[in-house]
Amino acid sequence: MENIISVRNLTKQFGAFRAVDNISFDVAQGEIFGFLGANGAGKTTAIRILCGLSRATSGTGSVAGCDIMTQSEDIKRNIGYMCQKFSLYEDLTVLENMELYGGIYGMHRKEILAKAEAMLTELEFWHHRHDLVRSIPAGWRQKLAFTVANLHAPKVIFLDEPTGGVDPLTRRQFWGMIRRAAAAGTTVFVTTHYMDEAALCDRVSIMVDGRIMALDTPEALISKYQVRTMDEVFRTLARNAVRNE
Repeated sequence: MENIISVRNLTKQFGAFRAVDNISFDVAQGEIFGFLGANGAGKTTAIRILCGLSRATSGTGSVAGCDIMTQSEDIKRNIGYMCQKFSLYEDLTVLENMELYGGIYGMHRKEILAKAEAMLTELEFWHHRHDLVRSIPAGWRQKLAFTVANLHAPKVIFLDEPTGGVDPLTRRQFWGMIRRAAAAGTTVFVTTHYMDEAALCDRVSIMVDGRIMALDTPEALISKYQVRTMDEVFRTLARNAVRNE
């Protein structure tokens, strides 16, 4: 498969502090790529660079065919992003949120309404389209946020701990949505602290103190470190981390 993300020797320096330390990796189109690391590992800084929100100190890379150094605005038009904190406007209805975000991405209103109807119908949520977001249960809000991030058919969706604070059933349903998006050709770049979710990724990278210390399929990592679960793999690598906040 074609690589939709490609990074070589990416570094981000803040004064004497090197938040991201010479990392290199590729992510294929349609891949579910887990980007793991303890607090302070540097993954959030790396994601901000990949999303066109921050500039690398050195290194090269591309996201959806756009250069990370020179085409940050083009990157933003070709990606979806769902942050850890719920990102929809609670004082707007479900449909109003979709119209707002679709408009930001340059979609025409007719196109937005057609896609909103199709996507909400698939979720069995079309009859709630006029409900205020604040009135919707937390689990549904997370699923709606993912739907909105996917509204403009981005080539890559970045998910920053998308299932934090939701119940196990909603987490399983959410990952069903992730798998369907990937099967349709969308690349999903996801961070999570749940190692059972990491095991669902096609490949996983694990950052420690700004560096990628492991990158492979969950099965290969479990075999390499001679453990039984991804949780044990993560603990094996992260236990020697110097940075933890």
